[in-house]
Amino acid sequence: MNILIMGTGYVGVTTGLLFAELGHQVTGLDPDREKVNTLSEGLLTFYEPGLDRILWKHVRAGSIRFTTDASAAIRDHSIIFICVGTPSREDGSADLRYMGQAATQIGQHTKEYKLVVMKSTVPVGTCEQLTHIIREAQPAPISFDVVSNPEFLREGNAWHDALHPDRIVIGALHASAAVQVRQLYDPLDSPVLVTTPRTAELMKYAANAFLATKISFINEISRLCEVIDVPVTEVSAALGMDHRIGPHFLNAGLGYGGSCFPKDIQALLHIAAGHDLTLGILEQADHVNRTQIPHLLRTWEQAIGSFHGKTIAVLGLSFKPDTDDLREAPALKLISLLAARETAIRVHDPVATLPSTLRSSQIQQFGSIEETLAQCDAVILCSEWPTYKEADWARLHSLMRDHYCFDGRNMLDGNRMAALGFHYYGVGIVQSREGRML
Repeated sequence: MNILIMGTGYVGVTTGLLFAELGHQVTGLDPDREKVNTLSEGLLTFYEPGLDRILWKHVRAGSIRFTTDASAAIRDHSIIFICVGTPSREDGSADLRYMGQAATQIGQHTKEYKLVVMKSTVPVGTCEQLTHIIREAQPAPISFDVVSNPEFLREGNAWHDALHPDRIVIGALHASAAVQVRQLYDPLDSPVLVTTPRTAELMKYAANAFLATKISFINEISRLCEVIDVPVTEVSAALGMDHRIGPHFLNAGLGYGGSCFPKDIQALLHIAAGHDLTLGILEQADHVNRTQIPHLLRTWEQAIGSFHGKTIAVLGLSFKPDTDDLREAPALKLISLLAARETAIRVHDPVATLPSTLRSSQIQQFGSIEETLAQCDAVILCSEWPTYKEADWARLHSLMRDHYCFDGRNMLDGNRMAALGFHYYGVGIVQSREGRML
């Protein structure tokens, strides 16, 4: 099949490459000419492990191409996936302007039947809006179907998740449209759930909201652990052994970030408010996440005395390892709060770059861990990059002026760090007077 992907960001490129890998001919459409030119050369415009090799393979084979010509692309493809961004507005609602632009273009340039598939994460009822916009933009009535097919990709594991999805959700009003979408995924061995568009849209939001809630739950438990001298790592390990709960998303830390959890929680709360409903659990999950970093800084400040005038190293900018995504990254909030305390901040990340809005004589990024920690009073770990866990901490200790280690992801062995001479503090982990972890 010839498949058009509208939007060539993280979801669009991964989706397009999946279909190319499954034997389809794919075209990526984007108004950004610079991005299209870069992708056409086989180069990713974002960091995702392994995906650069897959892109180069299919660009070279001619099974995927990229264009800015909306008219020709829509005219020449009967199956169109919409993979545009849906960022949050200030009130928490999803900004659907890019969806509206894509729908208008589809309506304007449609000459024959189209199967339109919404891949982006959108509020319940968006497929109905999409249908209305396409119909209104058509010069003359032409039949089409709109189907919801939400993505469940994890940044850093996108290619694996694309090839081995836990489930494929198809929300369609007509059985024939659902069959067409299902056939595209036939080579994959995965459960397929066929439902209505509204149900499919909510399934995506509900999944992200539940995972975010697990993170906030264990972070709230970690606050209790701190005051009653109980290691949260042992509590979360026991919780994870319960098959009804599972071990995933139970690591206490700085809180969740990224392009999905924060905005999807806000979108659900906004939807509920529009129906005069209060989603109390999600409101609290959001509250815990917003207050987690200020809470940890207050806790750590009690240990170091004060961050004022100190030099602090921050390791990890991206919201998680194996990505360069800085959207809602906890590290950026932490850096801003440290800067307000008049600290000198030295940062490092294996792939992500400090935003220009944060760069100053007070906040600088360095190319190596060693440079970053030189003459620092403390180091704060914000992302679980393997390079930080595997670092030579004995040598790094010798480079620092003082030796406080605040592990925002509980990724290091606290007892080993204490034995090396660090004053080690994790999240929900108490350090005894002798330097051993309780």
